[in-house]
Amino acid sequence: MTVPKSIATIGVAIMATWYSGRDPIVASCALSIAAGLSTYFLVPTLAPLFTQAGLRGKDVHRASQPIVPESLGLVAATVYIVSLFLFIPFVFYDWIAPSLDPFVSARNAHSFPHVKLGEFLSALLSLQSMTLLGFADDLFDIRWRSKLPLPLIASIPLLMVYYVSGGITWIAVPYPFRSLLGSSIDLGPLYYLYMSLVSVFCTNSINILAGVNGVEAAQSLIIALSLLINDLLYIGGPDYPASQVHLLSFYLLLPFVGVTLGLLWHNWCSVSLLVGDTYCYFAGMTFAVAGILGHFSKTLLLLFIPQIFNFVLSFPQIAHVVPCPRHRMPRLNGKTQLLEASTASLEDLSSLGKVILLFLERLGLVRLEKASSGSLTTTTNLTLLNLLLVRLGPMREDRLVQWIMAIQGLGSVLAFIIRYRLVSLFYDVIS
Repeated sequence: MTVPKSIATIGVAIMATWYSGRDPIVASCALSIAAGLSTYFLVPTLAPLFTQAGLRGKDVHRASQPIVPESLGLVAATVYIVSLFLFIPFVFYDWIAPSLDPFVSARNAHSFPHVKLGEFLSALLSLQSMTLLGFADDLFDIRWRSKLPLPLIASIPLLMVYYVSGGITWIAVPYPFRSLLGSSIDLGPLYYLYMSLVSVFCTNSINILAGVNGVEAAQSLIIALSLLINDLLYIGGPDYPASQVHLLSFYLLLPFVGVTLGLLWHNWCSVSLLVGDTYCYFAGMTFAVAGILGHFSKTLLLLFIPQIFNFVLSFPQIAHVVPCPRHRMPRLNGKTQLLEASTASLEDLSSLGKVILLFLERLGLVRLEKASSGSLTTTTNLTLLNLLLVRLGPMREDRLVQWIMAIQGLGSVLAFIIRYRLVSLFYDVIS
């Protein structure tokens, strides 16, 4: 009965929007609510099918280590993409609606916003591609070196539409460098490389800051809500072009909030499911698409301050300068039932790795164990999750996720302060 409920929910949302004036914002809100409810209904229904198909794993943060379904992020991603497909007629209703006046029809056809449609469809194509690649990673457990360029491939449709729509490639130069570079500089192809790297970073940064139930969806929810607030600051403003691109970002992010809430309800520090890499890649690409099409990629990166810190901290292990185990997630203490920082053996530690670890220990970012001879034997893994457990001590899984949410929220506040207050110290106008 759950699948019919989901279909009925989406149907009611479409009918309610259609008879309330077919306003795109109303349609987006209604379909986002329907998408959230559909995800909520579908996840527990489809979870057993994932288990039967072999998409399952152990929840190592429970004493009994139960077998739970994995890759349920695919359900959220699918519902999200379907909701965007259903939303297309509402965005372009003024141009596709039949008219009794042939002259009006011809005028509407001539003025049809083909670029806007191209942006919307390219966003869907990139999101579908990244969802497929994320699901393939869950199925085949692709090595990180092989999957690193996957977002580059998925972003190609987006960049092509950005190019043909006359996307700008110049940037404003901060005050201290204007005597050397001028007030602005055109990066040309380098700007497209930058946007590609933004998509790579967004998709992988969510995946790196993972490892406990609920943390992937929780951090993504706060980032999405922060981006929605940023969009609302522009929608309806006097700058029409900025208002339109932020409206497109709003349409992309609102249903994402809906499906993430529906998924998080079942994933919140429970043994019911694992979201898998599918959700991480899908979430990251959603943010990248919204940032690129909304022309606020710099603001987007500001909202990723916790993820940037986590990446910088993790880099010595990612680059294998410091030994990196297969999994770096926190470990459960069977006696206390609390999570503790996981560790890595330092048997093959290089001289550079030793210098880095001693420096991080001096900063209080890592805990090292040493042999009687003074050589380093183990280190806590270099992630934000393990750092919190090092600094704050062992804690419950839900408490750890709450700390990540608090840090993400503070990061968003800091990002808005930099974006709308401190930026005037470096630029003539907000750019």
